[in-house]
Amino acid sequence: MKAEDICRKSIKLIDSTVNCIVLMIIMLLTSFAGYALWDSSQIHRAADKSNYTAYKPTAENQGKSFKELQRINPEVFAWLSVYGTNIDYPVTQGQNNMKYINTNAEGLYSLSGSVFLDCNNRNDFSDFNSILYGHHMARKVMFGEIESFSVRSVFDSHKYGNLYYEDKDHGIEFFAFIHTDAYDSAVFTPAVQGEQRKKYLDGLLEKAMHTRDIDVNAEDHIVLLSTCSSNSTNGRDILVGTITLVAFQHSS
Repeated sequence: MKAEDICRKSIKLIDSTVNCIVLMIIMLLTSFAGYALWDSSQIHRAADKSNYTAYKPTAENQGKSFKELQRINPEVFAWLSVYGTNIDYPVTQGQNNMKYINTNAEGLYSLSGSVFLDCNNRNDFSDFNSILYGHHMARKVMFGEIESFSVRSVFDSHKYGNLYYEDKDHGIEFFAFIHTDAYDSAVFTPAVQGEQRKKYLDGLLEKAMHTRDIDVNAEDHIVLLSTCSSNSTNGRDILVGTITLVAFQHSS
């Protein structure tokens, strides 16, 4: 066989091998992309509020379903709803602020985590300021919609929510939206005491992008709904409301 023929066959073999390798890489990348999409879909599905609907406390079931969830996970103690959004979840509290980042309300491992109360707060919301955390997720699950309150029209049209704890409903009237840094100790200090309450409240209002003129003062109990922001590194978006003894009617 001539050297020229051998060379030609070698080139064809190499070309065929390279094409095969490229095809395998494309197939692997396609498979990985498909898995990533499936995995992302599973994570968002696990975070959807519909997974917890059966446990939601209502006047009809008188909290029986909620008590069932508490039997499954005794660290569930409340239920949060923000009217007109998909934020409608049980609230947990762990001994530290790491557990419920990757644990769902049933106590199972989940990347979507749970809505949870700062471990330094009392779970009867008797502190002046209580901080609730939740992941910022796409598809309007968990606290993914809080960022939308940066738009004034959204903030203006979503004034109320509900906080169920100690076997009864309490209202939430939202009065501020804040964008700040995760390391802002002037905001992320739960259970502020004494004379620091007014200073803390004034500081929140000063930082706020949007506020609503309502009667709130240092004698009230306020709740902060905090999540990561997509607009800045280490940024946090926070919706702030005052807790009322009388629940508000559901509003779109």
